[in-house]
Amino acid sequence: MSAFTIYPAIDIRGGKCVRLVQGDYARETVYNENPVEVARSWEAQGGSYIHLVDLDGAKAGHPVNDELIGEIARSVQVPVQVGGGLRTLADVERLLGLGVNRVILGTAAIEDRAFTEAVLGTYGDKVAIGIDARDGFVATRGWLETSEVQAEVLAKELAAKGAETFIFTDISRDGMMQGPNVEAIRSLAQASGRTVIASGGVTVQDDLLKLAAYAAQGIGGAIVGKALYTGSIDLAQAIQAISTVNSADYIS
Repeated sequence: MSAFTIYPAIDIRGGKCVRLVQGDYARETVYNENPVEVARSWEAQGGSYIHLVDLDGAKAGHPVNDELIGEIARSVQVPVQVGGGLRTLADVERLLGLGVNRVILGTAAIEDRAFTEAVLGTYGDKVAIGIDARDGFVATRGWLETSEVQAEVLAKELAAKGAETFIFTDISRDGMMQGPNVEAIRSLAQASGRTVIASGGVTVQDDLLKLAAYAAQGIGGAIVGKALYTGSIDLAQAIQAISTVNSADYIS
């Protein structure tokens, strides 16, 4: 049984901590002016891994908030993973050099397979593949475009090239507070044979417990964003609940 990890999310746009609805840049809510303070808060509440997204970078096609991301990485003791606009080896190397523990490739996984395979070959478990799907097909460029590539097909292909971790987002659930698409997440884990981190739709603590029940089937964690900012999930309480599940699973 694999342990299940909660990843508190910090989405950065214009140097601020924000949340979008279904990836729509016109539907933005600013939750905090200082993402560094937010990261420290998640760590203080027991967060063991922090998820960062450079929304400006995702839209621009190259990292935009990398200096701020480096500051966040240096300000906490827990590891951080970052996605958003990573298209070149120099981008990847720069972020890892700034103290980021894992980079997330999204659009590049579709549009530049040679680059993606090269990064996987060089950095291995320091790379996660972000698969954002709309109706089962992979969306790219900050969710502004939808490809003709099926999510499960992409996961199988990249698992064969060395990908060990996938982050799966069902765009229809993101920011909607309707719960995660558990079946789609399980299906991707089964198809790829690798660890899948769920993203999008986690609304209440019970959503996390439902996902954690499938840790043995490859669901290794969940990214939680809006639910933390609105208070519908208390991070410390959720971590405690999950730790109890993880302990029980190890004992059994």
